Amino acid sequence: MSEAVELAQVWRGPFLESRHMGHAVICGADGDIIEAWGDPGRVVLPRSSSKMLQALPLVESGAADAFGLSAEQLALACASHEGARIHTSRVQSWLAGLGLGDDDLNCGPQDPRGQEELIEMHRKGETACRYHNNCSGKHCGFLTLSRHIGADKDPLYVDPAHPVQLACKDAFESVTGETSAGFGIDGCSAPNFAASLHGIARAMAFFAAAQDSGDARQRAAKRLREAMVAHPDLVAGEGRACTELMQAAGGRVALKTGAEAFFIAIIPEKKLGVALKVLDGGTRGAECAIAAILVRLGLLDPEHPAAVKRLHGPITNFAGLVTGEMRPGAAFQ
Repeated sequence: MSEAVELAQVWRGPFLESRHMGHAVICGADGDIIEAWGDPGRVVLPRSSSKMLQALPLVESGAADAFGLSAEQLALACASHEGARIHTSRVQSWLAGLGLGDDDLNCGPQDPRGQEELIEMHRKGETACRYHNNCSGKHCGFLTLSRHIGADKDPLYVDPAHPVQLACKDAFESVTGETSAGFGIDGCSAPNFAASLHGIARAMAFFAAAQDSGDARQRAAKRLREAMVAHPDLVAGEGRACTELMQAAGGRVALKTGAEAFFIAIIPEKKLGVALKVLDGGTRGAECAIAAILVRLGLLDPEHPAAVKRLHGPITNFAGLVTGEMRPGAAFQ
């Protein structure tokens, strides 16, 4: 087993103060590893980086077409959104179209990430709802699929034994090429299935290579990939790495972060998938590492402001003084 490698550094003045260690894999459409850092066999929980995999049954089952879902809604099904109005209004409309409401979501209430939305909500004396939850789009997808297949409400649609989650597991194991080692319960209460880092990268390469000429699962993967690229503002939100880096790459890559410093990239023009995990759970390290890989692959201009922000992001103190910066780790130097 390979040891973790340095994916990102934090400098304070002339001193290397912190190091973000982890593992990363680039995988080709044939499932083989193109390049790897650390241990590609490391078993991981991809967290929200697996939302596209969880959305596959929604599309390939015919549910998305049966309910007339738009590309915006498919992007939201893959999103970890900000809870901004552009997100919540669409989630509420989706629920209304199903004849459902906030109480039908099994994810918990979550404050919006954006300060403006949070301040406005508090000014009105309102509290966060479930539709503010960053995973509410994914849950709307679960509810749509459940309605389409006529699944019972008992157990809940987030129960690992529910037909929706069994379909998600089947899709997950199919595109990772692995039997899952198990699952953990995610922040939104749905099961999050485990795989090796290589398996997750293999799944992303599947998404990258998927074409309309393929089977139903491939066609579904292509639709989801294209929805993410077309609507990066819905996948995350203003100021977020997923959104800004997708925009900076000019539609050449689909990106998705996951909690505890996971990150994936789907690269259609090269038919490559990328997966990485920073072991300390530091999101800043994962963002720096994914930006470094995109630059390495020629997909991101290192001088673009969105790239500079992650590759050499300044660290400031409370007085606004620049005290240090992020840098790509030794693995990318």
